[in-house]
Amino acid sequence: MKARALLAVAIVLAFFVALLAMRRVRDGFSARDKPTHTEAALARVMRRWAAPANMRTRTNPVPLTPRVLDAARAHFADHCAACHGNDGKGGDLGKRMYPRTPDMTLAATQSLSDGELFSIVENGVRLTGMPSFGDGTSASARDSWALVHFIRHLPKLTTDELAQMERLNPKSPAEWQRQADEDAFLKGQR
Repeated sequence: MKARALLAVAIVLAFFVALLAMRRVRDGFSARDKPTHTEAALARVMRRWAAPANMRTRTNPVPLTPRVLDAARAHFADHCAACHGNDGKGGDLGKRMYPRTPDMTLAATQSLSDGELFSIVENGVRLTGMPSFGDGTSASARDSWALVHFIRHLPKLTTDELAQMERLNPKSPAEWQRQADEDAFLKGQR
């Protein structure tokens, strides 16, 4: 009797899996779709698993100084803001990714350990858009640890810091030309 019950459950489960698969084939997969709760949960799990066990309890060895924070802010504006936004809440590219980049000011990111954040920056996260930025050198590790300090600072960013970062964001040739035209106009040259 148990075997028949198990077979019936397996048949019903296979039927629902087949229905889901047919729907996916019919509707396709698009990065424009909002991730399901399951997909968002899986992305958080993958982010948590990105850090090896021996890194999860590590604390930041780089002392937090204004100079370290300034350098990390500049680095973030130039290398990270396109996906994460200057404020850490999601940039233009990050809002088009699947899964979306996380809002780094929220507890889901801020509650990660220093070692977990370091590992994410240094090594990336598989099955997401987060690449590895580390190259295994001590200079790379120092930069990644400095970014951990900046990630911790994101919820407290000031408007002045955001303005500084905006000036450091990468620009396209068209944006550089527009800026040059605007500067020339303001100087009365056009």
